[in-house]
Amino acid sequence: MKEFEKNFGKADSIKLMSEEAPCSYIFENEDGKKDDKYLYKNGSRFENSKDSVAIDEFRFYNGNFLKYKNHIFNASTTLDDLRKVFPNAVNAMGELDVYDEGKLQVIQLREDENNISDGHINIFIQNGKLYFMHWWFPC
Repeated sequence: MKEFEKNFGKADSIKLMSEEAPCSYIFENEDGKKDDKYLYKNGSRFENSKDSVAIDEFRFYNGNFLKYKNHIFNASTTLDDLRKVFPNAVNAMGELDVYDEGKLQVIQLREDENNISDGHINIFIQNGKLYFMHWWFPC
């Protein structure tokens, strides 16, 4: 949580996960969603459990960026930039009709190295540029 606040500042708003009742969530604690929260910041949504924070949905606008393996991903990141880091995922790119967004190009990254998990990360492209990403796990 300290790292989140250092990098993003205070959350714009906070909601208890029990109010949203997601069918799955990142931390999946034994005590359920009782005290876990969604943190909203600059259009992005994070999950918070105790002192841990994870990205649920991240928007690459308003200067938002992520650093992964010495690559900076932001709203200027192109498909060619993504292909350099995730060639197989970009080559398997598809299209998805996203609620309130319309049809977007999407690449999927496996959640784990051994492809054991059913979850994945959807990375959405709009007008040839990185738009947002969302962690997805089936109910």
